[in-house]
Parts: sequence; structure tokens; C-alpha cells
Amino acid sequence: MSNTVNEEQISEEQVALNEGEESVAESMNELETITAELASLKDKYARVHADFDNIKKRLEREKYQALEYANEKFAKDLIPVVDSLSMAISATGSEAEPAVLLEKLKEGVELTMKQLLGVLEKHGVTAVDESEPFNPDIHNAVQRVDSPDHESGAIVNTFQKGFRYKERTLRDAMVVIAN
Repeated sequence: MSNTVNEEQISEEQVALNEGEESVAESMNELETITAELASLKDKYARVHADFDNIKKRLEREKYQALEYANEKFAKDLIPVVDSLSMAISATGSEAEPAVLLEKLKEGVELTMKQLLGVLEKHGVTAVDESEPFNPDIHNAVQRVDSPDHESGAIVNTFQKGFRYKERTLRDAMVVIAN
């Protein structure tokens, strides 16, 4: 009987040992699977990180390029104004009578000024309206005069036009105001 008990005990120990080996084998397989998945995730992370760095560098490069060429459209729109001024200069060398030449030159300069103001307005630059009431944010009062025709603080005359870019003042209008 002691033999049978020993054999049963050995048999049970062997079953437990086999189960333990199977459990270790399963754990090893599971570990290998997890290790492979971890390696795959590390690879994906490295690729995503590299893609992110590349996108970041590309956006930075595009930003600098956009800033560098931001005024390209504005410059292209000014070229016809330059052409008009060149034609005005070349017209001064003609053999025409001085009075006729002066009148045509004045007309050309007025048209060129209109063209230039149109280009500026197209790009958001506008002249400060001379009929606006005095506003210290857009007007610079350089002189006060007595004027029976104007209320105190009203604009009497404009020495130099002011300009705005959208809502920002580029240059204050230099004005004379009534006492």
C-alpha cells in the first residue's frame, strides 16, 4: 500500500509539475506576444514622432516663406502705378508746348494718384476722411486758429492726410482746429 500511495503521490506531483510547465509555457508565449506588441508599438511611436517632427519643420518653413512673400500681391498691384509714373516722366521730354505739356502732366499725375489710392484701398489702406470730427486717435492737431465758420474743436484745414490699415492708424492726419 505504501507503494501505491507513493505512486499516486508521484503521479499527482507529476501532473502538478506538467501543469506548472504548461503554465510556464503559456506565460512564456504570453510574454513573447506582449514583447512583440511592445516592439510594434515602439516602432509606431517612433514613426509618428518622426512624422510629427517633419510636419512641424514643414509648417515652420511654410510660415517663414509666407512671411517673406506676404507683400507679393501688393507689389504686383503697384507695378502699373510705376508704369504710369514712368510714362509721365518720359512725356516730359516731348517737344510739346509747355502749357499743354504741363496740363497733360498734371492730368497724368492725378490719374496716377487715383490709381495708387485704389491699389492701397484694395489692400486695406484708406485715407482718414477729412470730414470726420476731430479724434485724437487719428488726428494730430498742429495748430489752433480762430474761425467764425467752425465750432470750437472742429477741423478747419488738413496739412497732411492720415492713413489707416484696416482699423490701425498708420499715420495721424495733421490738422488745424478751430478755437
